[in-house]
Amino acid sequence: MVGKTQFNAPSRRKTTSAVLALAVVAGLTGVPFLTSALAKPGPAHTQLQAAVDVRPGSFAAIIEAVKPAVVNISTTGKSSVPEPRARPEFRIPPGSPFEDFFERFFSEPFSGPQQDGVERNIQAVGSGFIVDPDGYVVTNYHVISHADEITVITNSGDRHAARLVGHDEKTDLALLKIDTDAPLPYVEFGDSDDVRVGDWVIAIGNPFGLGGTATTGIVSARGRDIQSGPLDDFLQIDAPINRGNSGGPLFDTSGRVIGVNTAIFSPNGGNVGIAFAIPASMAGTVVEKLQTQGYVDRGWLGVQIQELTDDLAASFGLSSREGALVASVVEDSPAERGGLKPGDVILNYDGQAVERMRDLPRLVADTPAQRDVSVKVWRNGESRTLGVNIGAAPRTQVVASNADPDATAKPRLGINLSALTDELRARFRISPSAKGVLVVDVAPGSPAARKGVRAGDLIKRVGAQPVSEPGEVVAAVRQAADQDSNIVVLLIERSGNERFVAVKFA
Repeated sequence: MVGKTQFNAPSRRKTTSAVLALAVVAGLTGVPFLTSALAKPGPAHTQLQAAVDVRPGSFAAIIEAVKPAVVNISTTGKSSVPEPRARPEFRIPPGSPFEDFFERFFSEPFSGPQQDGVERNIQAVGSGFIVDPDGYVVTNYHVISHADEITVITNSGDRHAARLVGHDEKTDLALLKIDTDAPLPYVEFGDSDDVRVGDWVIAIGNPFGLGGTATTGIVSARGRDIQSGPLDDFLQIDAPINRGNSGGPLFDTSGRVIGVNTAIFSPNGGNVGIAFAIPASMAGTVVEKLQTQGYVDRGWLGVQIQELTDDLAASFGLSSREGALVASVVEDSPAERGGLKPGDVILNYDGQAVERMRDLPRLVADTPAQRDVSVKVWRNGESRTLGVNIGAAPRTQVVASNADPDATAKPRLGINLSALTDELRARFRISPSAKGVLVVDVAPGSPAARKGVRAGDLIKRVGAQPVSEPGEVVAAVRQAADQDSNIVVLLIERSGNERFVAVKFA
């Protein structure tokens, strides 16, 4: 059957001899526990035997079944932002013990001049996997973030030009689309919430550009916060992955994708047995939204929070460090309108306990906008419950989404826009006094890309109309299209220099 891959459970074998060997070793080292457990079968013996019996005899059947849906990704592009081979999207706080060791893995070093602000060619290779027979491909956003051209290479060696459907920087995920004449083999997301520490996993990807490579290991930890963003909730694995595995799938022993391989912990840039994958429970939701609407919408509360220390908890009259301390409240935000104040400790959100500070951002992000939720807070030595109407988190606004290539009624330029924020100014090195609408992403091969528009540009005017919000750009572009014009003129500012660019509608 073409399309959905069928999976067979791996063969299993009993290894009583392994248990005996362990018993002998234990006896020789002066530890009689296993020997006595074998002599008098009991709970310990049964538990050990069960643990040994779950080891698959071979992973070959699983790998053979899923490998056709795993792809290699090659990109070319230009960048004026100097990016040494380490983490383009990581923001490790200064002084963190992890500062020198985390890497998102572009597998090819960048080439060209290294001076700040000098445009240079970049190449990267990574991995991905097909999640729909129509050719939708999941990968990491950092693999394609600077790409002008994206090529997807299937397991059979076929090369396809890919277009970006949508991306989500907060989770480092991107969705691509390739066009083929026949349905493609694909894999499905599994339930990462059921994954236990010690479960077997299989990683397949494109390490160092070598092509499809499979490695195995176990889940070594869950819920890892590697300080890459507010939604961190990684699976930690010991399956060997390296540069080029980025964006590849992590499978369980039933052939379901339970994670997207994303980062490694390494002092030398190579595998040392500690890697991280975005759990399928998060990735599946993001991918579904990217496929249906081209972006990810999230809830917004409007607070700055910090972790409770023992001293802070004691000063507030709390017996434990559970909860998230509100450091500040954004003016006219849902939090302010709901009555939240600096110094409140959020203990429960919408019926779910906030055990750690980092629980709260994920809970809020998963809440639909305009939903009423209850927030339990600790204030002045007592708990109280507030009602908050959650808002929509600010996001980039898509002009000319590639998710709808056949829609002729919409003017399409191929750019994603955002209002300027302090974070974006810092990321794109934009001065505090600069004004305009920020281009955060340009679709490869789009009309805007062909005219040289790129991420980091500021749109100052559309035609004769000054713009300061993404919605104003959208409205001005549509107005130009309504006047039967096939060209829109943009005033672009880049590195303090302004120029006009005439872009044709797709």
